[in-house]
Amino acid sequence: MAMIAMGSALGTGLFLGSGEAIGIAGPAVIVSFALGAMIAATIALAMGEMASRHPVRGGFGTLAARYLSPYWGYLSRWLYWIVTVCVTGAELVACAAYLAYWFPAVPLWAGILLFAVVIAAINVTSVRSFGVIEFFLSSIKVIAVFVFILVGALLVIFGLPGQPAAGFGEMVADGGFAPMGWAAVWVALSVVMFSFGGIELLSITAAEAKDPARSIRTAARTTIVRLSFFYVLSIGVVLCLVPWREAASTGEDVATSPFVMVFDRVGIPGAAHITNLLVLIAALSAANANLYAGSRILHSLASDGLAPRIAAYTTARKVPVAGIALSSVGLLGAAILAFSGVGGVFGYMMSLVVFSVILVWVLILVTYIAFRRRGDTGATFRMPGGSVTAGVGLIGLLSVLATVTVSSSMQIAAMVGVPAVLLATLLYVVVLRHRIDPRHIEEAFEEAEEMR
Repeated sequence: MAMIAMGSALGTGLFLGSGEAIGIAGPAVIVSFALGAMIAATIALAMGEMASRHPVRGGFGTLAARYLSPYWGYLSRWLYWIVTVCVTGAELVACAAYLAYWFPAVPLWAGILLFAVVIAAINVTSVRSFGVIEFFLSSIKVIAVFVFILVGALLVIFGLPGQPAAGFGEMVADGGFAPMGWAAVWVALSVVMFSFGGIELLSITAAEAKDPARSIRTAARTTIVRLSFFYVLSIGVVLCLVPWREAASTGEDVATSPFVMVFDRVGIPGAAHITNLLVLIAALSAANANLYAGSRILHSLASDGLAPRIAAYTTARKVPVAGIALSSVGLLGAAILAFSGVGGVFGYMMSLVVFSVILVWVLILVTYIAFRRRGDTGATFRMPGGSVTAGVGLIGLLSVLATVTVSSSMQIAAMVGVPAVLLATLLYVVVLRHRIDPRHIEEAFEEAEEMR
């Protein structure tokens, strides 16, 4: 379960460099990542506590429907389904581009279709096969990052024969540790926080875990520790070995990846090819995990009468094949928009993703506070600090939202996200509100209680 969440959260952004965030804050971006990790920790632990008590289908969305209102359960799930579809489509385009690095004759559309078939096949086979393959793909990423940190630490602290230790001088060599000022640390949070996107999967996978009460407890703790460790140390290694302005200029080109720069320094042959393989695996793993999440969210919505009924159909192995098929159609549409670049539509879709993820995280923490206030007992572990810690996490998320005053990307996200929420609300009030049967929500909780 932890590795499935890692599959989505540990994406291509790390391997190709967090150039945008570094460009905003300079070396002080490490503080941004540390703050982001603490905010993400409150979300993961809150979800972990609730999911260990109620491993319901639909995860955080079903919990919001019970502890807040059916409307918030509806909104959080539909917004998150859009997130999974757009992210999966973007990752498929990335997979095709990385494949073209080796086989330029293969058209991008063919690569997109190939990888879409691969992840769809993985998801429809069985939950077990999905879990095994996602664990394998995520393990490759985790091992690669761990090796990168070890090699980087060797270069920073000890050096190599004929090559002195790099030390920490680059951290302050060009304008000091915070060359853009400390306010830039806050602004960089608007970029950094989305490095932790994917931790929501912990809540969704709980409904299909063999022993959710025990599994979610371990997964919630280990996921956030690993993500914090990998992101903070990896970025630290990059900033010690590569001048921050140079690291900030890295884009989507594999040849300019900080991984390539570091491996080249060690003299590892074929560094660009190794990194291309890693980013391909990272993108495929993230696409696979997001298709899984999207299909389960859609199944949950259909079970509550908030999506086409066909999406509630499952096979004898409890695989929601209709949800997978509908989500696949959506992701192919997103991939086509990303590939074609028609009118910049895909850019606006990804802005909606930014807005939706923050809103979903806020709702998770608000749901947790309501869960605690109701005095629900039976969770296998408790988040330290309880509602107070959740409140601190909410303040952190609101501070990220506040960057809308200075961040153009956040302004676009709000410009797209607010009308989308208003439209979804109108649809709920006019059409879907009357379809909700509270008994369906309670049935989901009763099923979860039997699983425990």
